[in-house]
Amino acid sequence: MQLAREGYPFVAGGLLVAIFVQLVAGGVLAFICWLIALFMLQFFRDPVREIPNDTGAIVSPADGKVVTVRQATDPISGKKVTNIAIFLNIFSVHSTRIPISGEVLQRIYRQGKFLNAAVDKSSQENERNSIVIRTHDAKEVTCIQIAGLIARRILCYVTEGQSVQCGEKYGFIRFGSRVELFLPQEYRVTVNVGDKVRGGADIIGFTA
Repeated sequence: MQLAREGYPFVAGGLLVAIFVQLVAGGVLAFICWLIALFMLQFFRDPVREIPNDTGAIVSPADGKVVTVRQATDPISGKKVTNIAIFLNIFSVHSTRIPISGEVLQRIYRQGKFLNAAVDKSSQENERNSIVIRTHDAKEVTCIQIAGLIARRILCYVTEGQSVQCGEKYGFIRFGSRVELFLPQEYRVTVNVGDKVRGGADIIGFTA
């Protein structure tokens, strides 16, 4: 199993505690500690993904369930766009990935609440980190990592001016969250509410 680098301290700590409790006390307490260690292993898994090479493909920025596909206003540019929201539960892979190749124009962090990420108002009120990507066809795509009820830490590794490639990992959200994508209206969306998607691997739309 491949682990995300963000999980090494948590997994190592969980295993060490479980081993210590097993040796010292054993019993139910040790069993609970082993369960926690196993949870850390599954939460921080980061499987290798085969990135689609279809011309004009837009890939899912995260693993999870599509909870919104609608016409909306981009919260950064103010333009009319198509909004796709993906909810990640605690059992989802929590690496976030670049949906489309281009250049990072902006990176904006905003503090906020920690509401349940499954509800729509979390996208306006929760803590979040936004990146705006200028694509190779000179369009702008906004991707937002949103903290959830349990998630308290958003990690983002790209910087303004950086070139990014479709499907590459750019961040991580710890313990339950939401990712929202805002696409130009002329882009064609190929997912519906209720669909389950894999970050970096599943196509959710095309540029033409």
